Order: sequence, then structure tokens, then C-alpha cells
Amino acid sequence: MNLVTSFVFLLQEFVVVMNAKTLKNFTTLAAGWIFAHRHTVTGMIVAAGMAGVKHHSTFHRIFAAAHWSLDAAGLAVFRLLEPYLGEGTILLGIDDTLARKRGLKIFGVGMHHDPLLSSRGHTVTNWGLDWVVLGVIVRFPLWPDRPFCLPILFRLYLNKKAADKWRRKQRTRPELAVELLRVLCNHRKNRRFNAVADSTYGGHSVLAHLPDNCDLTSRMLLNARLYDAPPAATGKRGRPRKRGPQLPTPEQMLQRRLRRQTLTIYGRRQKMRICDVLARNFKLPDRPLRVVAVEALTGGRGREAFYSTCHTATAIEVLTWYSWRWSIEQTFHDSKQYLGFEAPQGWSRRAVQRTAPMAMLLYSLIVVWFVEHGHRAYRPITRPWYVTKKRASFADMFITLRRESAREQISTLGLAGAGRRKINQIVEHLTQLAV
Repeated sequence: MNLVTSFVFLLQEFVVVMNAKTLKNFTTLAAGWIFAHRHTVTGMIVAAGMAGVKHHSTFHRIFAAAHWSLDAAGLAVFRLLEPYLGEGTILLGIDDTLARKRGLKIFGVGMHHDPLLSSRGHTVTNWGLDWVVLGVIVRFPLWPDRPFCLPILFRLYLNKKAADKWRRKQRTRPELAVELLRVLCNHRKNRRFNAVADSTYGGHSVLAHLPDNCDLTSRMLLNARLYDAPPAATGKRGRPRKRGPQLPTPEQMLQRRLRRQTLTIYGRRQKMRICDVLARNFKLPDRPLRVVAVEALTGGRGREAFYSTCHTATAIEVLTWYSWRWSIEQTFHDSKQYLGFEAPQGWSRRAVQRTAPMAMLLYSLIVVWFVEHGHRAYRPITRPWYVTKKRASFADMFITLRRESAREQISTLGLAGAGRRKINQIVEHLTQLAV
């Protein structure tokens, strides 16, 4: 199988990352990735129709031995996204996800918290690989009210046992997130970024090491100590004060009479009580923060507190930015379900560090392809029991790419008449069943 020409043109963005031979083999493997039922390298070779044509080690070496940089590939995808980002601040999403694995010889594997199986009262750990992912949050003209988080940069987190086993220096998830932010912010020093992350990445370990052209929007504890700006120097002897008077905590802020507003966040309308204040935290008193305390009156979210280093933002903007963070969770779900993020079985260091992230880079490329070309060929699948669907999901984009790739190959056969229409109908049905 071959991919539709318009998608192959997007893959040519990797020409600055891989040499011509590696890129040609990767393009073949990408076709197998899209059509494979089992997303191992050998499964992709079979799906691409290359089994027995080239030795399988040729395709394994793309990830295990070839000289190319995963960061450079991610920045190449970022350049494809730039036309859709406008001139203002670029929103970024940061989070980590677990790829469950089996086996003791896989590089970096270990026991990690499993958020899908855990609850507030019961924590579950699982054996696998933990990935810290940075994605660009984009709103395309086709869906102005729907944010997509498109992954571009990745780091593999090693717990203490794995770091000792593989003789690597252990770095925390926040440290890896800061490294990813520096890679992107140094790549575009003339742009302003705003990273949106949950409380794991909202502490001092990230806040104190942000690049100069990057802000952070995250959660805050309800009992966080807040302070006003330090008073002006009086000229008296002694060290000047670093902090001003202590301000009420977010929990205390919510005990007052507050304005009520109705916001459309997380895809639904919610009534809530909101208050905000310009404050500073205890460990970093030199950086002003816009702190927002909110109590949801509908929806069951309860009392929460958020902050943003973009202190000129309004409370509504901070809440809206944080709600867009959820798009990265949808990205994780779709990458695992349709592109086999957890499926690769490589065990060496390079194979582990480059194979699975490529699934998420393909996710970003598929969304971009659908926005630029695929939406013209999209036709909703007939489901009489599902009448409320208004826009294409990633599964629809995936099916459309498969169908258009198959149709382009059929068009080269010179078929005509009813036979060609019948073949197109069969191909369309098969591409839908394969998802």
C-alpha cells in the first residue's frame, strides 16, 4: 500500500531530518503504519506490502540505528503548524502518559502510576514506559471552538530503579518538561509561548526555570500562601523585604460574596463563582501571578484554584486556557487506539526512544493533512443511531486518509464503469472496518 500523494508531501518536511534513503524507507513504513492492524515494525512491513521485498532489518534500523534526531523531526512538524498559530502567544500542552509494556530487557521500563486504573482512593501502578510529551494547542479554521493538542517533542522518564539499571542520571518529570520547553523556545526566540499543564508541572521546579519567552498556566493548592508586592525601599539599614503583606488563600477568597458567571468550558456550559487577584507565591516573590479561585455550581468540579504567569490575563482567559489542556488527553487516547502508541516492541535505547513517539508525530501530521486536504473528501459514516455528531473525529480523519490512499491507487489501474464504482465501495467499507 502507498499513501495518498498529498500526505507524502507532508512527510517531505523530514528531508532536513533524515537522509534520502532513510526518508524513502520511512515513507514506506508510514504507509504500513496507517494500514497495519498490529503496529509493530514487522506488522507495518506486511501492511506496506514490503515483506520479502526488502530485508526487515532495513526498516528496524530506521529507529534503532539510523542517524536522525527526534527533536529535529518534532520541530519540522512545528514548522508545518506555524501558519495556523497566528501572531500572538502560542499555547502549549504538557503532560505525561503511560505506555504499558511487558518484558525486563526493554530500555527504561519500570513501574509507574497508571492514571486510567487509579482513582482518588486507590492508586494502581503498572509496568511500562512513561513519556513526557509537549504539544502545540491549535484551533483550526474548520473548528474554531475545538482545540487540538498536536505533539511535537518527547522525553522518556526513568524512575530510580530504571535509571540505576541503565546507568543514566535520573531526572524528574518537571525537569524533562523544562528541557522540552527550552528546546522549542530556543528554536523560536522571537515568539511568545504559554505552557498549560496540570499540578505535576505547576510547582517551583518548573516555575523557577521557565525560558524568558514562556509563561505557565497551571493549578494551585487551595491553601497556597499568597503575598502582595514587596514595599518600596525605605532607605533604612537592613535587608529590604522580599514579600509584601500576606493575602488571603484561594480557599479564603471563595468564602466571600463573589460574582457568578456562566462559562462554556470542557465542551459544556457551567455556572460558577469566580474571583481573581494579582499575587506572588512564597518561593518566587519576584514573579507576579494571576491567581483565580473558582467554585463550580454545576458540573461537580467543586472548588479549584489556578494561576498564570501571564499576570495581565483575565480570570476567564486563565480558566479557558486551562480547559484546553484536556485536548492532550484526547491526543493520548487516539494515538494509543488508532496508531498503536503502546504497540512497538523494540527494546534497545534508540528503538524505544524513537519508535513510539513517531506514532504521535503521525497523529499531528494526519490532523494537518485533514485540515489542508482531507476535509474535502470527508463523508460522515452513516449511523442512524448517532444523529448528534456535527464534526469529524480523529477516527474519521484516519479513515479518510486510508480511503483516499486506496482510491488513488485504484485510479491508476485504468478501471471504468460500474466495476470501478463497486471496487471503490468495497474499499471504503473495508477501510471503515479496519479501524
